[in-house]
Amino acid sequence: MARLSSDPIFAALTQPQLVAGVTYSWAVLNLVVTLEAFLITKSFWTLLIAPVVHAAGYLACLREPRFFDIWITRVSRCPRVPNFGFWRANAYTP
Repeated sequence: MARLSSDPIFAALTQPQLVAGVTYSWAVLNLVVTLEAFLITKSFWTLLIAPVVHAAGYLACLREPRFFDIWITRVSRCPRVPNFGFWRANAYTP
């Protein structure tokens, strides 16, 4: 069986917009976290948080570019139930 070929244009159209290897939403989150830390501590040393947060997002986006969006959807749509500690899963009936 012949191997399917893919065009680079098609692959580019199916991926989200990336800013330096991370999604746009992760870049905005990085900016917000870094600026909040700077405003709270009033120290320029907290600006070193930005490369660390960016590196974490870059590693997460290597396998799945929409990692952050999928995680946000999962957290918002599938919250923990009260008996999660007992069953170690989202079981809705005892």
